[in-house]
Amino acid sequence: MQKPSVVIVSPALAAANNGNWQTARRWAGFLSQNYRTRITLQWPDGPTSKQDHVMLALHARRSAPSVQAWAQAHPQRGLAVVLTGTDLYRDIAVDPAAQQSLHLAQRLVVLQPLGLQSLPAEHQAKAQAIFQSVSTRQTLSKTQRHLRVVMVGHLRAEKSPQTLFEAVHLLRDEPSILIDHIGAASDAALGQQAQATAAACPRYRWLGALPHAATRGYIQRAHLLVHTSAMEGGAHVLMEAVCSGTPVLASRIDGNVGMLGKGYVGYFEPGDAAGLVSLLRACAAELTASSPGNWLATLQAQCASRAHLFAPQAEQTALLALVRELIQETS
Repeated sequence: MQKPSVVIVSPALAAANNGNWQTARRWAGFLSQNYRTRITLQWPDGPTSKQDHVMLALHARRSAPSVQAWAQAHPQRGLAVVLTGTDLYRDIAVDPAAQQSLHLAQRLVVLQPLGLQSLPAEHQAKAQAIFQSVSTRQTLSKTQRHLRVVMVGHLRAEKSPQTLFEAVHLLRDEPSILIDHIGAASDAALGQQAQATAAACPRYRWLGALPHAATRGYIQRAHLLVHTSAMEGGAHVLMEAVCSGTPVLASRIDGNVGMLGKGYVGYFEPGDAAGLVSLLRACAAELTASSPGNWLATLQAQCASRAHLFAPQAEQTALLALVRELIQETS
């Protein structure tokens, strides 16, 4: 008997190399043993569309046309919508298409538990949190000569790279902190700011977009990953750092707190470059032994305590249960 078909609608494919693509690719792999799966930018996408049993749509707003087409063509077949940070913390409050996606879906998925609180009350009963996952990587030895810091994320307003630029300028004359910044310039003006910052501050490098494997290598070799986002649903790069033995300094927003925990000590307020600099200086001073302390050890231990949440087996089990329920309820 032919396996049921699951179509994953993603607003980004492999060329984008972003969180949406990583999620779509990983979920297709998790489902492939039990279901026929494919990833598409928009549905319907050809003659085989009529045979699809379940749609998993990433992004309530950007995948809204596919969600609406599915609900019209297959109102009795399973539909789950996965909400991103811009969905949760902006679009579902103001965008009619995103709001319609919530109404049409049989299931809603958020990527960390605090995301559930941002859903309208009438939709919370059909929502669940599924942590994304990543494979564990070996913790690499790190230089003791200086603090190596990496930030990963395409340059766009939601990631608040300006916070990093401002922090870099504040650290301009400090040789003990080196910062690498990975990500394409989704916003050309932010790319120009990154170039200007690199020209003015030689201990900051903007590396542009890199392949996923190379990016993970930078994360593994860094003492810290910095994550300055103003808006996140549940950042893939946080998991990659935690599961590579690299602790995180992150903005105190729901998307980060939902992943790292309310008691995590490595937060700075959103947009607070001075607060980020203070944390970086404390870690650098500890690394060079000019100021004894346990900042890095504490951050590392707290991150390690969260790593089990991002295990691939846990994500796969939750995803398979979701798809199975959608098929059973609508068959």
